[in-house]
Amino acid sequence: FSYFFQDTKVSKETQGFVRFRKKLLFLLRLLSFSIPHSTTMKYLIVGLGNIGPEYECTRHNAGFMIADALADSCGATFSTERYGDIAHARVKNAQLTILKPSTYMNLSGNAVRYWKEKENIDIDNILVLVDDCALPFGAIRLKGSGSDAGHNGLKNIAQMLGTQAYPRLRFGIGNDFPRGGQIDYVLGQFTEQECEGLTQRIPVAVDAIKTFCLAGMQRAMCDYNNK
Repeated sequence: FSYFFQDTKVSKETQGFVRFRKKLLFLLRLLSFSIPHSTTMKYLIVGLGNIGPEYECTRHNAGFMIADALADSCGATFSTERYGDIAHARVKNAQLTILKPSTYMNLSGNAVRYWKEKENIDIDNILVLVDDCALPFGAIRLKGSGSDAGHNGLKNIAQMLGTQAYPRLRFGIGNDFPRGGQIDYVLGQFTEQECEGLTQRIPVAVDAIKTFCLAGMQRAMCDYNNK
């Protein structure tokens, strides 16, 4: 009889261990669902400008220049594809598609809409890089939405996307021009002094873009709108 009861005791202990193991595995499964996993976020970074050697280093091409600097900082290179030059880069868990439209400024929206849909990128993850003569030279202003303020590139993007609620980074080019001279000013080349200033200010814009991708618009605005 003693042998029988000893065997029964071992059996009960074994069953208890099996039940404990099942509960432990169940809890581990719950934890695996509750712990957030890092996911890759996709972004479309659009530098606005006009193609052609006659527009190189002009104030209206500040968006192109920032896009070039961003790609360089990530070790990415551009290739000519539909509607523009494209570079693919990665910043930590952010996957960037960097676009320089070949549609000329006034039709930039065609390129933005095409690459947004091709890469399946949410509108909140688009960042348009644009020159702004209403800002002092080198000033940076990030905003999640807004009007086009008379900028034809922004106006066409809003038309093609059906909304003005898309993020943008405005880069100041100053307004040192006489009355009626705005067009010649924005299509004119940066001065030698301004070019020296660009070497200091464009890297700040690149850092602002990366902060937008990794930490969001609010953080980027707080860190760079008055920097």
